Amino acid sequence: MTSVLSSMLDLVLPRECGGCEAVGTLWCARCEDELTTSPLEVHPRVDPGVPCWAMGTYTGPRRGAVLALKERGRRDLAAPLGRAVSRTVARLRTLGHIDPPQLADLVLVPAPTRARAARGRGGDPVERLARAAAGVLAPEHVSVPQVLRMRRGVRDSVGLGAAARAANVAGRIDFLPARWDEPRATVQHRDRTILLVDDVLTTGATACESVRVLSSFGIRTDGVLVVAAV
Repeated sequence: MTSVLSSMLDLVLPRECGGCEAVGTLWCARCEDELTTSPLEVHPRVDPGVPCWAMGTYTGPRRGAVLALKERGRRDLAAPLGRAVSRTVARLRTLGHIDPPQLADLVLVPAPTRARAARGRGGDPVERLARAAAGVLAPEHVSVPQVLRMRRGVRDSVGLGAAARAANVAGRIDFLPARWDEPRATVQHRDRTILLVDDVLTTGATACESVRVLSSFGIRTDGVLVVAAV
């Protein structure tokens, strides 16, 4: 009965891959493979002062999945993007760029988004994919504290250059200390690996301001990890 209903739904609402729009599946094997490449170290025009890694360029299935997740309500795509984030974390550990879980608890801090945009998307897509990554990494302890918030007055950055993007967010990202998850009592001697996570890195303006705000509260960011870089 389930397969019959699924087939009927496919006739009305054809399943389509969120990465390449291939019909018949929500996420195809080819797009999954595309998101298994080694991370790229990128150097944005607005330098956040910490290493920045991308899972690839803003093309192909990375671009398709990000757009579908953010603009087309494809919340299911948080799962494959979360898997990709978890694989990239593992690769960064293998390469020695970040500490292994035996030495440090992992903290994935979602980059802030405009409240209006999040409401229109039924929630914050970056937080959603970060939580999906944390789920894949379980039983490892991974925190996803949503501690950064954009103030009112921040414009949509589409079409803005590097200087305009930096001015757009300067002084307009708040830190919410009540949401900061303190280290577990049993592992207070351990270090933490803190990664700022975002979907797309364009000029680096949001990442730079986010890292600055975290630093002003004594929180050292170890790197920025994004799905794609422009």
